[in-house]
Amino acid sequence: MVKQVRAQVTREMIVAGAAAVFGRRGYGLASIADIATESGVTKGALYFHFPSKDELARAVIAEQHRRTMTASAAVIEEGRPGLETMVLLSVVLARQLLNDPVVHAGIRLTTDVSSFDPPVTEPYQDWLRTAEALFRQAADEGDLRPEIDPGMLAGVIVPAYTGVQLLSETVSRRADLMDRVRDLWTVLLPGIVPASRFERLRSLPQLVR
Repeated sequence: MVKQVRAQVTREMIVAGAAAVFGRRGYGLASIADIATESGVTKGALYFHFPSKDELARAVIAEQHRRTMTASAAVIEEGRPGLETMVLLSVVLARQLLNDPVVHAGIRLTTDVSSFDPPVTEPYQDWLRTAEALFRQAADEGDLRPEIDPGMLAGVIVPAYTGVQLLSETVSRRADLMDRVRDLWTVLLPGIVPASRFERLRSLPQLVR
């Protein structure tokens, strides 16, 4: 039992160290030696838990996705209207990108699709399913224009959000991330909300703060 606990602690240290290095340098420039040093373990201990850099990167992505989905589930369970919940989920992810090194690294790794064979698609698929479900809820609540398909909208907003955070990372190291996410919803809402509901819902982008 003690050995299992110690092994789990070591594994968590390695994932945290790898996240720090991947977050700073990306997949291509990160080295096993740098990750071992950052983690405070030997290269042998690192290879015992993760036989390759690819497996280590996937472990960081898996932990990032677990943290993101856990935080998102807590928001969904609060039972707010679908469109409001979707906006709040974008806030949750933005805050994690700003404050959680594992989430920052995991998102960076998932967008570096050329580094993985096969590509990592599960996080995107989960976000697409979550967004579609919330947009269907919004449609049922009368907050989505009837001619807009929830699945199609999810297929637009998820990559749009990905692009917004990537641009923010590139031009400002995410200093303007919240502003850009707020702008995304400000532009999007008039095109998806029925005119009769717009006055009530036009303040939703102000939840991004």
